[in-house]
Amino acid sequence: MQKIKSILNTRLGFMGFLVLCLWLKTTITYYLDFNLTINNLWQYFFMTVNPLATLVFLLGLALYINKPKISYLVMGLIYLADSIFIYANLLYYREMADFISVSTMLGVTKVAKGLGASTLSSMQPRDLIYLIDFVVIILLFATRFVKIDQRPFRKLNALATSMLGIALFSADLAGSEANRPQLLGRTFDHSYIVQYLGINSFLGYDSVRSVQNNQVRSNATEAEIDGVLDYVNNNYAKPNPKYFGKANGKNIIIIHLESFEQFLIGMKVNGQEVTPFINSLYNDQNTLSFDNFFNEVGNGRTSDAETMLESGLFGLPEGSFFQKLGGDNTFQSAPAILAQQKGYTSAVFHGNIGSFWGRNITYKNMGYNYFFDKSYYDTKDSNSLSLNGYGVKDKLLFSEGVKYLEQMQQPFYTKFLTITNHVGYQFSDEDNAGFQTSDNENPIVNDYFKTAHYLDKSVEEFFNYLKASGLEKNTMVVLYGDHYGLNDEQHKALSTMIGKTPETWTKFDNTQMQRVPFMIHMNGLKGGINHTYGGEIDVLPTILHLAGVNTKSYVQLGTDLLSKQHNSVVAFRKKSFVTPKYTVIRNGASTTVYANETGEEIDMRNNPELVTKVAKWEEDVDTKLKTSDNINNKNLLRFYTPKGFTPTDPNNYSYLNQVQQMEELRNKLGDKSTSLYSKNGNKSTTNLYTTDAVQLQNDRTPIDSWDYLNQK
Repeated sequence: MQKIKSILNTRLGFMGFLVLCLWLKTTITYYLDFNLTINNLWQYFFMTVNPLATLVFLLGLALYINKPKISYLVMGLIYLADSIFIYANLLYYREMADFISVSTMLGVTKVAKGLGASTLSSMQPRDLIYLIDFVVIILLFATRFVKIDQRPFRKLNALATSMLGIALFSADLAGSEANRPQLLGRTFDHSYIVQYLGINSFLGYDSVRSVQNNQVRSNATEAEIDGVLDYVNNNYAKPNPKYFGKANGKNIIIIHLESFEQFLIGMKVNGQEVTPFINSLYNDQNTLSFDNFFNEVGNGRTSDAETMLESGLFGLPEGSFFQKLGGDNTFQSAPAILAQQKGYTSAVFHGNIGSFWGRNITYKNMGYNYFFDKSYYDTKDSNSLSLNGYGVKDKLLFSEGVKYLEQMQQPFYTKFLTITNHVGYQFSDEDNAGFQTSDNENPIVNDYFKTAHYLDKSVEEFFNYLKASGLEKNTMVVLYGDHYGLNDEQHKALSTMIGKTPETWTKFDNTQMQRVPFMIHMNGLKGGINHTYGGEIDVLPTILHLAGVNTKSYVQLGTDLLSKQHNSVVAFRKKSFVTPKYTVIRNGASTTVYANETGEEIDMRNNPELVTKVAKWEEDVDTKLKTSDNINNKNLLRFYTPKGFTPTDPNNYSYLNQVQQMEELRNKLGDKSTSLYSKNGNKSTTNLYTTDAVQLQNDRTPIDSWDYLNQK
């Protein structure tokens, strides 16, 4: 005890004690309140040690002060400030499922909303543990067990302490990047920054990001939107009168087929179709199917696909637009447009945590009324979660999601984000009984077929429900693959199964494998296979025109795939592109052109006419991507509001107590309620949902009671 007392009575020893207390407090918060997904032992390690670096550095700043009393006072103030910051984040996380950002701290109204009465009401009795350290510190000084060390502290030792903090952070950052590559570059989830680098480091990271964003935006002028509007007007494609308004007043359901590539359509392994239902849907007379549709995502992958789908703008050159700018930017997005023009209610259904890619923030800015994330699904049974760690399995996503879908006022615009077919393709064979995958030399390829087959069955079950409940008659369902599922090496391993060989596989083949499905299914649509070249940037104007909304006044960079004026040059995020006849691969200053018909590289030296065409296409692609980046990075849409459109106020949306929100709206509307639940005589339709999900075969059957929803 005497030895401990002697250590605590030195300035450095007391600082170390404060570091220990704050480390314990922070770690307890991580494990007790923050929903930080942990998949391996290294993540446990980083999450446990990451507070030390910033705490040593921050508290070590007080050691540079010569006067002992002031040095101890500064240490105490830093300790108090960090304690308040930790607890404020705890309360904010309970309310918002995210961490306090710089914009939240600086915005008075946002702070009031985030840490107001509703957040304070989330305080719990066990929170008293966050006061224990203060009691201990006060007692230590009150009993004079600890006294202020009056001896001077050497500046060299203070510098050594700072260097220790920097070294710890550097080691943490290096290890984190090794375990989670592009941790800071992609920034797909704030929780990963906290998990690997710590809550204090997240605030520092967010501060730097905010300064960078603000510098770019502060230099933006209102005149810059004029160039954007000129570009949009010059590239507008008017709707095809044959299809315009074909889905007017109908529900719109988007099914986001995770990592689903076009080659899966019609693919057989061991004589069995990998995706039999989607194959049948693809060839259905009521489905418009596109066989030359490409993903155009960048590093943001899934979130980039959503950015294009919802806003008609590309993702960023680096990182995720959702995560970097989605919480701050002004949008002209599908949920808001459809709500204001056609009276739609909107929702997203996703089995992952709400903060992933910053969806819980971005969706509010887009105008989504509801967001049913992982917290709205029954995940007590660990088998309900996909082995890839991204949330609820697809069969459960759909089968349990309908209990919320049936409560929505019609017409509705909804999006189901599947995840079981996510990269990694880890799967339990009991979920895919009867399906035998291929014997490809690459195990990832074999696993990919398994998860794709499961996804196919999930979609089939959902379609069966739409038909049984009667929703199919008044609904347009759009299915699309968000991005590639296999990388270049895995595609090469797959080559022998699609009529190619690894030896002859080229960059041309890799580019062609960027095709993903795009299907629009609706009774009476009179579809068929459409060979038009297009990409994800073209989805929004296509959907809106089908819904009877002319996109001419909105800022969207794609064109309606059904329009005779559609632009068939498909731009990729890294500036390569495809046309109906050519594939152009750009790598820095070099450009390689392939003929789509043969896959052979074209000798451009003897083809001056094609050289001119390619140069023009390159200019157009560069302009298109640059226009998108300027709009996003500079938030240029704040300078332009289309006639009849009102910019979304995110403060009007809350993703808490959503079931109660729907019930209150239904009661308010009374006989005017248009929800499926109301139309069915205030009786649930979930009993019409049939699934072979093994997790729902015993005591977990689809819920058909509104009482259950009220428990959520």
